[in-house]
Amino acid sequence: MNLDLRYTEDQELLRDSVRAMLADHAPWTRVLKVAESPEPDDADLWRLLAVETGLAALAVPEHLGGAGGGFAETAVVLEELGRACAPVPYLGTTVATRALLHLGDTDLLRTVAAGEVIALALPFSAGPPRDDREFVSKPEVQPHFVTRNSDLAARSEVEVTLSGDGEPLLNGAVHSVAEALRARVLLVPAGGGLYAVDTSAAGVRREQVVSLDETRPLCDVSLWNVPARLLASGERAAAALDAALVTGAALLASEQLGLAQWCLDTTVEHLRTRYQFGRAVGSFQALKHRLADLWVELAQARAVARHAAACVASEDPDARLAASLAQAHCGPVAVRAAEECVQLHGGIGFTWEHPAHLYLKRAKSAAIAYGTAAHHRTVLATLTDLTPA
Repeated sequence: MNLDLRYTEDQELLRDSVRAMLADHAPWTRVLKVAESPEPDDADLWRLLAVETGLAALAVPEHLGGAGGGFAETAVVLEELGRACAPVPYLGTTVATRALLHLGDTDLLRTVAAGEVIALALPFSAGPPRDDREFVSKPEVQPHFVTRNSDLAARSEVEVTLSGDGEPLLNGAVHSVAEALRARVLLVPAGGGLYAVDTSAAGVRREQVVSLDETRPLCDVSLWNVPARLLASGERAAAALDAALVTGAALLASEQLGLAQWCLDTTVEHLRTRYQFGRAVGSFQALKHRLADLWVELAQARAVARHAAACVASEDPDARLAASLAQAHCGPVAVRAAEECVQLHGGIGFTWEHPAHLYLKRAKSAAIAYGTAAHHRTVLATLTDLTPA
C-alpha cells in the first residue's frame, strides 16, 4: 500500500489551530503550575479539547457524536500536545478509543465523544506483542492476560469471579497505569476477556504513585469485588487489546516528535540570541555540529512517525512493524533532543523556572511507554526474521 506521508491541507490547518489554542491555554508557566498542583491534569484544557472542540473524539464516527476524522489527524494533535508538554489524558483516551472501535462498542464511544476520560488499565510500560499469537491466557484459572514477551502477569493481576446473580466481579490490582486518575471508565483485561469498569463503583481505588513526569501522573488501580461489563473475550478481546497497544506505540511517536521539535527550535533560538566572548554562542562550530546531527535525526523521526500514524489510520497490515520502527527511533531521539536542550541552555537549562526539565522528564518517561526501544527492536527483529535460530 502506498502511503502519502505529507501533511494534508486540512491537517496543516488543524495543526495551526491546535498550536494557537495551546499557546493561549497551555503556556509552559501554566503547565508548570499544573505539575506542581495536586490535580492529576489540566481539567480546563481537557474540557476545551474534549468538550468544546471535540478533538478528543477525532477518531469516533460522527453518528456516535465524534468528529469522524481518523488517527492521522489524531497524530497531528498529539504532535502539538507533545510540543506543549500538555498535561491532559489525550493519549490514553485515544488508545482506549482504538480498542472500542475494534470492538464496535457504541455506548462507550459515545462516552468518549461526550468528553469523558477512558483509560486502558495496563501498566504504562506495556508494549504490543511480537505477533497476534503472543496474547495467551491461563485456561485453568484464567486470572489475567499474559504475554510471552513481557511481565504483564506480574504487574496486572486481576481475577474474575461471579456474583450470586452470575454477574462478573473483578478483584486484583494493576500498577503504574497512566492517565487513569480522572477516568470515568477503565478497560480492564482479566480472565481472558476485556471488561469495562465504572470508576465510581464501590471497590475501585486509584492511588497516585510518584512518577518522573509530573505532567503525566501514574496510579495503582485496586479492584475489590467490582462489578464489570464484559466487552469481549478470547481472541476478540486479545485482538482489541493488541490493536490498542500498537496504536499507542505508533501515536506516541508523534507526541515524541513534537516534543523533540520544540527542544530543537528552542535551543536554536537560544543559541542565536545568547552571546559570549562578543559573538553568538550558536556560531561556534562544535555546537553547530551537535544541532545539525539532531536535525538529521529529527527529520528521520518525522518520517517514521508519520509512516506509523498513516499505517494505523489505514489499518495497514504493516502497522505493527511501523509502530515498532517508530518507537525504536523516536523514543531515543526525543530523549537526546531534551538532553541537548538542557545542556545547551547552560545554567538556566537546569533551573526549575525554565521549561526544559518538563520536556526532559516527559521524554524519559515516554521512552518506556508502550514498550521500550529495546523491546521494539526485538519486535522488529522477530517480524523481519532477524532473530537467531
